[in-house]
Amino acid sequence: MPDWFYYAVGAAVLYGAHQIFTKLAADRISDGLGGFVVEASAALTILLYLAWLRFGGTWNQTASAPGVYWSVLTGVCVGVGTIFFFVLFQKGGPLSAVPMILAGGAALMAVAGIAFFKEPVSVARLVGIMLALVGLFLLRSPVGK
Repeated sequence: MPDWFYYAVGAAVLYGAHQIFTKLAADRISDGLGGFVVEASAALTILLYLAWLRFGGTWNQTASAPGVYWSVLTGVCVGVGTIFFFVLFQKGGPLSAVPMILAGGAALMAVAGIAFFKEPVSVARLVGIMLALVGLFLLRSPVGK
């Protein structure tokens, strides 16, 4: 098993739980305030992790200007995406749509990996990208039809 696999499973479980909790919160808090609470608690969690690294004697954090730039863009994407999910749920979007939405994002990442990061192309990857896009398109169909 590769070293990163367990982190992938953990991320999948936590991001899945993230959407479940967003759905539960969406009818109980406005989109902007809900998004702020989500991102502020995420920032606090990361701050506690940094404190644990610093005071645990394992500080290994570095930064460069491009790293900060790309991280800021990532944060903007996460913030706007969080607001979009709140609005999606507030407008009656089903939780079951989230995997297809995330698959659309996965297709975008796969295309970027192939086009910009020179990751290997395979038939399985191309089929996965196409299926993800089909799943995203199928969201347009009314529920139960």
